Amino acid sequence: MSRNILIVAVIALILGAGALILQFALPSGGVNEATVKALEGRVEDLESSSTSPLKIAYINAENAFTVFTDAVKDLRQKAVDKQGEIVQLQQQFLASAISKEEFDTQNNQLQVELLQAQLNIDIGTIDRMVASTGFSDIRNDLERLREEAQPIIDEMKKLVSTVRVGIIDPQEFQNRYNQVKTAFTQLDQLLTQAATSKIVQAAEKIAVENGYDLVLRSKNVIIYRNTAKLVDITDLVKHELATYL
Repeated sequence: MSRNILIVAVIALILGAGALILQFALPSGGVNEATVKALEGRVEDLESSSTSPLKIAYINAENAFTVFTDAVKDLRQKAVDKQGEIVQLQQQFLASAISKEEFDTQNNQLQVELLQAQLNIDIGTIDRMVASTGFSDIRNDLERLREEAQPIIDEMKKLVSTVRVGIIDPQEFQNRYNQVKTAFTQLDQLLTQAATSKIVQAAEKIAVENGYDLVLRSKNVIIYRNTAKLVDITDLVKHELATYL
């Protein structure tokens, strides 16, 4: 695959973000002090205007996300195993058990195989989502994302074959590897956003069913909580997410 074709694939992935249902996406950055104070003010207003106690819950989004990673745990294990091989190779080189040339050759191959394993995780997750009724509301967008990822899959296979043969210019290898990795990163971000939208959807459903007035995200928001008033609904959300898959 030429560099231009792969760049087009990356652009297609970026444009695909606009089609995904991402309006519910959780903030990825930290929450500043002004935001926290505004939130505290809103809570006080709700409490003062309500005749009944305000019901507040929170969710650990990172913990909830494990529902998706557990769904493809066999693929994730392959990536973990490949990372272990890289560590072993590094230890061999530090112990002077192999030469610099041997290390570079084997390391290049392992790095590419690791990236392929990580790509397989994302593709496996997308396929699982597409096949699940719980993602019917964004299935068309997921299918489009899967189609746009195909050039990345094809280029990855070619790169793996090339490094296994062992005849490739170091600069050419680095350029091709960086191109594939950039494309994979874009795909991974879009997939994460799609999964995040479903986490928020599940949290909203649980909140409505249990009569919560407000659901917070624990990371970067909650410093202290009164367990009698602030309830963790992460497990309920995870159970709901599991029904989607």
